[in-house]
Amino acid sequence: MAQNKVLVIGSGGREHALAWALAKSPQVSQVIIAPGNAGTDHAADRTGKLLNVGIHSHDIQALLTYARSNGVDLTVVGPEAPLADGIVDEFMAAGLRIFGPTRAAAQLEASKAFAKSFMREHHIPTADYANFADYDEAAQWLRAYQKPVVVKADGLAAGKGVIMCHTPEEAHLALRRTMLEREFGDAGRTVVLEEFLTGPEVSLLAFSDGHTFVPMPPARDHKRINDHDQGPNTGGMGAYAPVPSVSPAVIEQICRTVMQPAIDGMAARGTPYKGVLYAGIMLTPDGPRTLEFNCRFGDPETQVILPLLQSDLFDILMACTTGRLAEIAPQIAWHSGACATVVLASPGYPGDYPKDLKIQGIEKANALQGVTVFHAGTAASDGQVVTAGGRVLAVSAVGHDLTGALNRAYEGVHHIEFSGMHYRKDIGHTK
Repeated sequence: MAQNKVLVIGSGGREHALAWALAKSPQVSQVIIAPGNAGTDHAADRTGKLLNVGIHSHDIQALLTYARSNGVDLTVVGPEAPLADGIVDEFMAAGLRIFGPTRAAAQLEASKAFAKSFMREHHIPTADYANFADYDEAAQWLRAYQKPVVVKADGLAAGKGVIMCHTPEEAHLALRRTMLEREFGDAGRTVVLEEFLTGPEVSLLAFSDGHTFVPMPPARDHKRINDHDQGPNTGGMGAYAPVPSVSPAVIEQICRTVMQPAIDGMAARGTPYKGVLYAGIMLTPDGPRTLEFNCRFGDPETQVILPLLQSDLFDILMACTTGRLAEIAPQIAWHSGACATVVLASPGYPGDYPKDLKIQGIEKANALQGVTVFHAGTAASDGQVVTAGGRVLAVSAVGHDLTGALNRAYEGVHHIEFSGMHYRKDIGHTK
């Protein structure tokens, strides 16, 4: 009889996917999501295992109290902010099992300046860069550079603190927006000015127990709001996995030159990296280059990776927290085929958007073979699912190949409606 209770922290599509995957484990009796969304609510759950609790993901003490008093066996952290705030350290100090990196290890995402210095120290291939905490010094550097550049806010900016600049004028405007106008808040106190690399991108995520890591299938997401990669960046408008153009040899190269040195480097610092390590990689003409590290499951990458996982996710996460990943690594299996997801967004996103728009057709989409609708920015209101965020739903589908997965995902999309709904129609076209 399954007895394990799992607490998933967060409220987005990533957290719904995590809860969905964990609920499939015969070892898990209940998955509690804090605070969750309409898709993880007990009333919408077909497994009978899901339960939302109204605790915000930033309220570490309330989450700790809940986990302790309700016999939670494993806590899984979805978003990056609680990790940067030290939730793993707090839970571990209280003797509670939690999946995710400590505050010190999470600096790989929480500070781009730290990450770039770490990469340089451990010879991890990345773009040339310079860090600045003084606006005038940064502006002077740009005047001398006179080439395309990427301006990055140092801190956490919900995936939006990166501005690609093709001209010096664009670069100086981006610098002003980040450091003087504080468009990204305190995240822009320090900036990273980085060489502008070109090439296709790929996301490689890996499970880690601090010493051993196991890569997941490579994924590719689509950041821009509009088709053909036009318009402003978003949190992600769709994704697919695996990526047909990324060969096993390239994956092995990324594991050898990026992931292994990162895991070894964190262990050597006395801050072993336990959790999911996510490397954003650009495949340049000179080879793979690391754009960034994230310290958790990606969103929407999780919505295309977990549907391909054949093994028990609970087993894997427990092995990571107990240093036993090497023991089970040979048994971790993935389904053949592919998975694709299409994000449905609110009108106005990534800018201001309305809420409480009624959503129709989720059940019809979920009834399609191979299709799962993961809720992101949704809420329940008088028995009706309504919009509550910018990215509202992620319609995921598995297929024998990428074309089949994409066709199924878009078939699911066509069953769903809400006022002003928009989405990209070219997910997966960059193969």
